[in-house]
Amino acid sequence: MKFLLSLLLTAIVFYGLNSKLGSIPPLGKFLDPIHGIWQNDKTEGQNVEALAITGLKEEITVHYDKHLIPHIFAQNDADLYFAQGYITAKHRLWQMEFQTHAAAGRISELIGEAAIEFDRGQRRKGMVFGAENSLKKMRENPETLQFVEAYRDGINQYIDQLTVEDYPVEYKLLDYSPEPWTLKKTALLLMYMTDMLAGGDSDLEYSNFLNKYGKERLDLLYPDFFDTIDPVIPKERDWSEWDVVAHDVPISELPKDTITDILEKPDPDNGSNNWVVAPEKSYSGNPILANDPHLGLKLPSIWFALQLATPEKNTFGVSLPGALGIIIGFNNDISWGLTNATRDVRDWYKIEFTDDQRTAYRYDGESRNATKRIEEIKVRNGKTVYDTVVYTHHGPVSYDASFKGNDQKIGYAMKWTGHLGGNNQRTFLELNKAKNYDEYAKALKYHVAPAQNFIFSSTEGDIALWIQGTFPNKWEGQGKFLMDGSNPNHEWKGFIPQEHNAHIKNPEQAFLSSANQHPVDESYPYYVFNDGYETYRNRVINDFFRSKEKFNIQDFKDLHNNNYNLMAAELLPNMLQQMDVSALDSEEKELFDQVKTWDYFNDIEKIGPSIWEAWWSELAPLTWDELEAEELVLDYPFKYQTIYLLKNNPDDEFMDVVATPEKETAKDLFLISFKEAVKNLKAWKIENGDYNWGEYKATYVGHLLQALPAFSRFNLPIGGNGSIVNATKKDHGPSWRMIVEMSSPPKALGVYPGGQSGNPGSKYYDNFIDIWAAGDYLELDFMQDKNQTENILFSQTLNPKP
Repeated sequence: MKFLLSLLLTAIVFYGLNSKLGSIPPLGKFLDPIHGIWQNDKTEGQNVEALAITGLKEEITVHYDKHLIPHIFAQNDADLYFAQGYITAKHRLWQMEFQTHAAAGRISELIGEAAIEFDRGQRRKGMVFGAENSLKKMRENPETLQFVEAYRDGINQYIDQLTVEDYPVEYKLLDYSPEPWTLKKTALLLMYMTDMLAGGDSDLEYSNFLNKYGKERLDLLYPDFFDTIDPVIPKERDWSEWDVVAHDVPISELPKDTITDILEKPDPDNGSNNWVVAPEKSYSGNPILANDPHLGLKLPSIWFALQLATPEKNTFGVSLPGALGIIIGFNNDISWGLTNATRDVRDWYKIEFTDDQRTAYRYDGESRNATKRIEEIKVRNGKTVYDTVVYTHHGPVSYDASFKGNDQKIGYAMKWTGHLGGNNQRTFLELNKAKNYDEYAKALKYHVAPAQNFIFSSTEGDIALWIQGTFPNKWEGQGKFLMDGSNPNHEWKGFIPQEHNAHIKNPEQAFLSSANQHPVDESYPYYVFNDGYETYRNRVINDFFRSKEKFNIQDFKDLHNNNYNLMAAELLPNMLQQMDVSALDSEEKELFDQVKTWDYFNDIEKIGPSIWEAWWSELAPLTWDELEAEELVLDYPFKYQTIYLLKNNPDDEFMDVVATPEKETAKDLFLISFKEAVKNLKAWKIENGDYNWGEYKATYVGHLLQALPAFSRFNLPIGGNGSIVNATKKDHGPSWRMIVEMSSPPKALGVYPGGQSGNPGSKYYDNFIDIWAAGDYLELDFMQDKNQTENILFSQTLNPKP
C-alpha cells in the first residue's frame, strides 16, 4: 500500500510539474535547469565569431554596437534580407510570432477559452483575408517575392537550430513551441499594423447619434472641419490644376438600425508626430527631419533598430519584427518618417439576407450569392470552436445574429481598403534604396493601407510630404454612417487618383509637419471626412516653427519633449473664471489655488496637470452623461467640439445632468466635476502618496502578455500626455524618437522605450527606457564601411554553409 501510494503521489507530482494548469506554466519544464528558465539568462552570443548558415550565397559581416544594434553588411539584397530575418528572430522570435497569432485570431491556441471572443473578432474583421490578398500582390512582383522569401528562410534557419533550452522564455511560460515562419505571417504582421492604425472608425456610432439626435446636432458636435485648423498640407497649396471627378450625393435613405455592441477598437491616440525643416530654416543648411510614432508602450518593443547595407545601398532605422527592411529611417541620400493620416478607409454596409441560412443577400433589387468561410478556432485544453463568417462583395459580415447582432436575416459588412491587398512591403524596400524625391514619390505608389503621412528630406535639400493610401472617391457624407448594402448608389465609385493624393514639395514656409490633424483645408477638391482629427499637437508644432528663422538639433529635442498642454490652456481659464469659489471648502480651495497658478506644462514635478486631468476626467463624462445613459453604442464628441460647446454654448441642453432634477449649465458642471475631482485626488493620495504629475500619471511599459510585472517597467518619470507633443500617456506614447540631419553622411539620434533584446533576462531588454524617459537620445552610429573597428561591441561573420 505504501508503495502504491508513493507511486500515485509521484505520478501526480510528475503530471503536475509537466502540465500547464490554467495560467501556471508546467513548473517542471519551466524550472528545469537544463532546458528551463535558467537557460534564458545568457549573453547575446558575443562569443560566437563565425557561423555557417545554410541558404547564404556570400559572406556577411555583422557588427553589434554597444547598444546591441546590428549593422549588417551583405554583398547582395537576398543575403541582406536573409540575414535580417535570421538576426531579428535571434532577438525577437516570440514577439514576431505572437503578434501574427494575434492578427490571425489564434490566441486561443495559446491561452485557452478566455481568448475565443478576441479570436472571433479578428476572423470577422477579415484579417487573414486581407493578408492573403496582400500576399497575392507581393507574389506579382518577383523582386519583392524573392526578398520576402529570403527573410522567411533566414527566420526559419534560426528556428531550425533552436533546441528547447534555447526557446525564448515566453514559450516556456505558455508551454508551446515556435512554428515555421511563412510568407503569410509577414503579410499578417503588416495587417496587424494596418488594423492598429485604421481600426477606429465610428460609422455605427454616428448612425446611432444621427438617428437619436438628428443631423443639426450631429453637425455641431462632429463637424467635417473645425473652426480652427492648421492642416498637414499648408493652406498655400493650390489644387486648381487638377481635373477632378466629383460624385453627387444620391437621393436615398440611410438605414435606421440601432447598434448596441461593436468590436473593440485600437487606442484612439494611435498616431504620431513628424516634422522637417528645409535648408533655409536649418542652422547648418542641411534639412533636418524628426519622427515619433505614438503607439502602445510594450516590451519587447514594437521596434527593432538595425543597419542594412550592401554595395548599392546603406540604410539605418527601425524595423517591425516580422517585416523586412527599414520602416522609419534614412540612408545616405534621403530620410523619411510616418504618421497616421487617420483617413476614413473603412465603411459599413447593412446586409439583408434572403434566407436564414444566409446563402444570399439583396442587392439592386435582385438576390446575390454570398460565400462562407468556416473559421476553425483551436482552443487550448478545450473544444475547437467553429465560426461561419459570411462574405459579400462589400466584405466580411462582421456582425450578425451569432456575433454582436440581433437578427438572423440582418448583418453588417465591413468594406475596408485593408482587404484590397497591397504590396506595402515593396514601398519600404524601395524607400530603403531611394536616392531623391522622385524615387521616394515612386515608392509610395505601392502603399495601400493604412493611410500614412510620409514625410521626406534629402541631401539635395528637398523636403516633402505625401498623404498616401488608396482612398475611395466619396460623395459628401459617404462613409460617415451605416450605408444600405442593397443600394448600388452607396457603393464606392472608384478611388482618388494616386497623383491627386494630397502632397507638397518645398513649401514657401520652409517646414512641414503632421500630427494626425486634418490633412487639408476646405479647398481640397475631394471629400475628406473628419473622423476625429487631432487639434492640439499640430498647432503647437507649427507655431514653434513659425516662431523663429533657424532651428538646430537641440530645438528638435526640445520639441519632442514639449509638455505644453494647449487643450488645458484653451479651456481652463474659462473654467476658473466661471467657478463659484464660495462653494468650495478649504481643501477644495487649496487645490483650486494650485491649479490656478499652473503654467499649462505637464512636467513631472508639477501638481497642476494632475488636478487638470482629474477635473477633465470628471467633466467630460458629466457633459455627455446623456450618451452614457443610452443603450446605444455612441462616441463622445471630439474634444475640440466639447470645449467649443462648454465655452460658447454654456446653456446647451447637453449641459443638463440627467440624474438631477435641476437644469445645469456649463458653470454648474465645472463646480460639480471639480468637487468630484478633489475627492478622487484625496483618495489617490491616501493610497499612493503625492500626486505630482509623474507619480499620478505613473507611465509604464508593459510586457505583451498582459503586462507581466516581472517583465515590465513601472512608474517611469516622464511628463506629457495625450494631445500634447510629448504624447506620453499611462501606457501609450512615443514608441521611437528619431532626429536626422541630412549631412553627408547623415547624422542621427534615436531612442525607443525598450531595448534590442526580447529576452527579459538580458541587460539589453529595457536599457533604453531610462534614456527615453529622461528625454535623451542614443547617437546612432551610421557605419559607412564594414571595416570599421571603433564603437563595436562584438562582430560576427555569417558564412555560407557548404
